[in-house]
This record gives sequence, structure tokens and C-alpha cells, in this order.
Amino acid sequence: MQKVNIAEKFRVFDKYWQSKVACEFNGQHVKLAKLKGEFEWHVHKGEDEFYLMLKGQLIVGFRDREVTLNEGDLFVISANTEHRLTAREDVHLLLIDPTVTSHAEAPPAGAESKPTPIVKASETAPAGEPGKS
Repeated sequence: MQKVNIAEKFRVFDKYWQSKVACEFNGQHVKLAKLKGEFEWHVHKGEDEFYLMLKGQLIVGFRDREVTLNEGDLFVISANTEHRLTAREDVHLLLIDPTVTSHAEAPPAGAESKPTPIVKASETAPAGEPGKS
């Protein structure tokens, strides 16, 4: 098992709207993302989205309403729900997704399409291998 210091991992980010995998468990990625600006309308087909706000304020827009998330808020966007994200200031976000989830359906210009690991492969191993996470 490997300890992950979230604040330290956020220091390695050089781009907004780019998620990075901090660890994996039970077929889920725990990802960290820095956001600023607006992410276009998009949908995640067949998968809910889990957000835990670590820093800043994020506005989740739906076609009929907006939800404002602040530090410490937890929020789940139901599968197949069209939404957009607006971060007027720096936002640090923790997401949990199935390992097959892609956040590339409608990325902002210049965003990368796949999450980038921020824990070295040598620090992780498949479930069941002792001493690794």
C-alpha cells in the first residue's frame, strides 16, 4: 500500500481540466483534477460522476438549474444527465470513476483526453498483491 499526499500531488499539475489518477481500488480510479473556466455541455452515458470538492467553488449547470459546490461538498451527477461545469477560480476536485470512464466527450480546447497517472506504476499493483496499492 502506498500513501498519497493529495496536496503534494496537486503541485505536479501544469494544466487545468486534466484529471490524474491518484490510486485505484475495486475497479475504480480516484482522480484529482484542477479546474478553471468552463467545460462544455456533456453527458456520461451509463455512469454516475462522484465529486468531492477540495478547494474553490464549482458551478454544476443543468438545463433547468445550477448547483454550487463549495469546499467540503460531495455531489453525484446521475448517469445520462447533461451538465456543464464552471470554475470562476481555481478548483481542486477529487473524482471517483470506473477505470473505463473517459472524461473526453467534450473537453475544452487543449485538454488531454485521458487521465494521467500521478502515482508511478511501481507504486501500484493489482488487488491482492501485498505491499502495493
